[in-house]
Amino acid sequence: MNKANQILELLFDHGEIFFPIAELSVRTSLNLQQLHDRLDILRQRGHNLETDPVRGIRLVHPVRLDAYLIERDLPTQRIGQSAICFDKVDSTNDVAFSACDQASADGLVVTAEQQRLGRGRLGRRWLAEPGANILMSIVLANDVDKLPQEALTIAAGLSIAEGIAQATGLKGELKWPNDLLLDGAKVAGVLVEFRGSVQNQRAVIGMGINVNSCPADKEIDSPATSLAKAAGHEISRIEVLRAILVRLEAWLGELRAGR
Repeated sequence: MNKANQILELLFDHGEIFFPIAELSVRTSLNLQQLHDRLDILRQRGHNLETDPVRGIRLVHPVRLDAYLIERDLPTQRIGQSAICFDKVDSTNDVAFSACDQASADGLVVTAEQQRLGRGRLGRRWLAEPGANILMSIVLANDVDKLPQEALTIAAGLSIAEGIAQATGLKGELKWPNDLLLDGAKVAGVLVEFRGSVQNQRAVIGMGINVNSCPADKEIDSPATSLAKAAGHEISRIEVLRAILVRLEAWLGELRAGR
């Protein structure tokens, strides 16, 4: 593990509590200059760090989506073993499709803090406040012929519902064909797309989850909510995202087995 990731891991696991600088130096075997150099690397990766001369340093929440935090010790064989996290893209689905021909693309997770042209079903726009929610696409490049689109959409929705329940305790319900509702308001949506020839087909599962914010009523045509609003407190995007990936891998296994 590189030292910047080690520091990130320690700060993330410490929550919103300040981590004493001297202790962080000892835990990472870095002198103060080396430590500050690695902290600068984390800032360049987009992490917001708050420092206090007495209490130390902490990650400001909500924590930026980070490939290392997504991948680390994730209990999957396929989904989420590789992740790429962007600040801003046109569409995570489009970025995911552009990576499909790479040898290691299967199971790749693409996230963004903001989408310029995020889209939902039937060409609708997906609106999300930058840095507050989950905008994610997952590449499926192997055995796609065993994954019917309708069943894959349902499996993705179930993965979101179960992942949210596991990470937050909130119980949602699926609305046909691709929405997840909390108390009757939309909290997440799925967009599954297939591209390529019959012999070389690729699929991408796009997911949008309102974690810590949701669009205003005037911006959308149906009620929306967020996990934070339902729970009454801020929600960790990393924990929700990881739980969804684990459940998605399980449901993909069921589909491939014909169940």
